[in-house]
Amino acid sequence: MPADVPAPSVPETGLRRVARVVLLDPHDRILLLHGHEPDDPADDWWFTPGGGVEGDETREQAALRELAEETGITEIELGPVLWQRVCSFPFAGRRWDQDEWYYLARTAQTATAALGLTDLEKRSVVGARWWTWRELAEAHETVYPTRLAELLRTLLDDGPPARPEVLDTEIV
Repeated sequence: MPADVPAPSVPETGLRRVARVVLLDPHDRILLLHGHEPDDPADDWWFTPGGGVEGDETREQAALRELAEETGITEIELGPVLWQRVCSFPFAGRRWDQDEWYYLARTAQTATAALGLTDLEKRSVVGARWWTWRELAEAHETVYPTRLAELLRTLLDDGPPARPEVLDTEIV
């Protein structure tokens, strides 16, 4: 497992530290979770598994824990940090300001079971799906990060970047 790498000029003060997983299966499909605003199922989107760092755990440990909790998938090879982004969005009646690191991971395990969801996640996460980059590019649904189809295509064509790419800040 690689060691946490320092963030290139991404401020962390006051931001929730988050680890996300770009999980690819043997067919280069990416696993995304389907979520919605807890009180408005019509306000929905797709996103990568992951969540906040707890206590003194590293981002890598958080990535592995969150992936297991949200998908039941534990048989993975965790790779490097691909992307970093700062984002701010309203969800469940509050504003979330986050510094997100996206780790590459591969697995042969494609069955999912969300057995470790928090109460909030139980009210807002409604499923998971494996997507090809082409399906993402053609989707009319909201996906985060917003350029995920393009980022995935570049990853599949060129491999992981030498250094994490800092994505545009997203404020919703």
